[in-house]
Amino acid sequence: MKVWKMVGVLVVVVLLAGAYYLFFTDKKEAADKKYVVALGDSLVYGKGDKENSGYIGRLEDKVNKEKTDETYSFENLGIPGQKSNQLQKQLMKPDVTKDLPDADLFIINIGTNDLIKSNGGDFKPLHHDKIVEAKEEYLDNLDEIIDTLHTLNEDAPILVIGLYNPYPDRDSDKIEAYVDDWNETIIKEVKKQENVKYVSSNPLFKGKSKGEYFSDSLHPNGKGYDLIADQIMDSYNF
Repeated sequence: MKVWKMVGVLVVVVLLAGAYYLFFTDKKEAADKKYVVALGDSLVYGKGDKENSGYIGRLEDKVNKEKTDETYSFENLGIPGQKSNQLQKQLMKPDVTKDLPDADLFIINIGTNDLIKSNGGDFKPLHHDKIVEAKEEYLDNLDEIIDTLHTLNEDAPILVIGLYNPYPDRDSDKIEAYVDDWNETIIKEVKKQENVKYVSSNPLFKGKSKGEYFSDSLHPNGKGYDLIADQIMDSYNF
């Protein structure tokens, strides 16, 4: 009987020790884990990358290789073809909204489709009045998107990725001027907001061969997405 009692005591001790270890290990892992939510269009989604990773997946790999004391988990909610007004509606969906208060960082990349679609789907020819009108609507939407994220999660920083000229190796001074104009306005809007940072992407592709860094007329390939991921790494201290 004494032997069985001793065995019983040992079993209880082992179970308690295991529970203690699991409980505090889980708490430590939870405390060391960071949650990043990426929102936007096909550039967030990663269209054109043969590895189906895009810059969000590549950024996650780079951050986790660099950080040894924390683990970063990225959720990619990018939708190809999405405009800013559609992102507003996406943020109203319960299955999206429920996880946003838990985020430690937001990444927003939206506006490329607003710009291109306002001009009829491409940049030939350019329609000045339509582009200017679309920019005002876009900025109103961007402001509401940022306000919504702040309302749901007032602590998480927001990175807003700027637009780029998808024709870096073409004589496209007029296109470049519109891209710069939109980016300058985005920067002004971001400066009005607390805990929001602008990350430039347009300079990354200037002077670069389109055939080397792009998969089609708009979307980068893996090498192009690597440039964006590295730019975010340089711009934000993970």
